[in-house]
Amino acid sequence: MIADMHCHVDLYPDPVQIARVAAQDNVWVLAVTTTPKAWTGTKQRLSNFRNVEVALGLHPELAHVRGAEISFWESLLPKAPYVGEIGLDGSSQYRDHRQIQLKIFQRILTGCKEAGGKVLTIHSRGAATEVLETLEKSPGCGLAILHWFTGTKSELDAAKRLGCWYSVGPAQLRSTSGAQRVAAMPRSRVVLETDGPFAKYQNRALRPSDVIDAIEVIAGLWGISSDEARSQVECNQEEIWRFAQKS
Repeated sequence: MIADMHCHVDLYPDPVQIARVAAQDNVWVLAVTTTPKAWTGTKQRLSNFRNVEVALGLHPELAHVRGAEISFWESLLPKAPYVGEIGLDGSSQYRDHRQIQLKIFQRILTGCKEAGGKVLTIHSRGAATEVLETLEKSPGCGLAILHWFTGTKSELDAAKRLGCWYSVGPAQLRSTSGAQRVAAMPRSRVVLETDGPFAKYQNRALRPSDVIDAIEVIAGLWGISSDEARSQVECNQEEIWRFAQKS
């Protein structure tokens, strides 16, 4: 079973339909959330879908307006083997909120470490170095997946040294720079994502099944067959799932 390891299922017009079609297409979905309140609602709404796991998030873009929910987030953590979307955002519209973002991110990583480690799906746009430095200071926080990583070569090298994972998708692979970055990632650390409904193709929001479109591109970058690329990705997914089962 192929997986979409980063999808905002709750933000589609009809989340239940998205989950239902993914199940029909035999796609497993990690439904990331942006606030702890969204986690509770999404868990309840999608509880009948065995192919969907909901990640407990507090998005950095919302840290300055929803940061007070961190205590609620911490209270839910024991029930959540997957955590995300979390991280830091250094883009111009959020740069002024970096201190609150960092405070929240550090507190999340501390909670995950104290809980024995979680699977983390991490936002690092414009802040890759600071994300990696914060992770390095939080050993034992879990298995870190860098979602749609856009860092420099030196930042990617630093991520490799830390043993990070990477979720990549069709939208990222359509750009030359994105494809080059993915080609440089360790094959044993790459999984797939859509980042739907934010990521789009021809004005249509990507859906979980669209991760399959990334397989052929990745195969070309790796110089192997599509079957071999899919097998590698599925093997990588299974390692993440095994880690989550221990959480």
